[in-house]
Amino acid sequence: MRLEYFQLIDRIVALDLDARTVKAQAKIPPTSTIFEGHFPGHPLMPGVLLIETMAQTSGWLIIGLTKFERMAFLASVREAKLRAFVSPGQDLTITARIVHEGSGFTITKAAIEVSGKVVAESELTFRLTPFPDPNLRAGMRLVAAAIDFPDPQ
Repeated sequence: MRLEYFQLIDRIVALDLDARTVKAQAKIPPTSTIFEGHFPGHPLMPGVLLIETMAQTSGWLIIGLTKFERMAFLASVREAKLRAFVSPGQDLTITARIVHEGSGFTITKAAIEVSGKVVAESELTFRLTPFPDPNLRAGMRLVAAAIDFPDPQ
């Protein structure tokens, strides 16, 4: 996890395009300036970053399904539940699955587990658009290679 670059996924460990599911892993860094203010003396991963972690995992699933033809932009978060605190140094397992597609939008259900226990879950809606810039697509392909994303081509 590279918080300073807003790259919250370390590795894609499973991508099943037929089942429309993805599984990713991430490790919360043991130190970060984020933890200095959230919270002093009791560092916790901000809930909004847990939601973003689920969104990024879902986004990789959508990119795989569209074969890098469309970019998924987070449009809404529904029924987000933050069930437990997440501390620096913890390992996350993130899963997402498609629950609906249509009219330029895709809805996923995603969850984060720590040591087999669900710590966060949400339903996420994404607006799908063609990549707005070829440099963005190229940059996403570089990130994909760094996180072991299987090329769907």
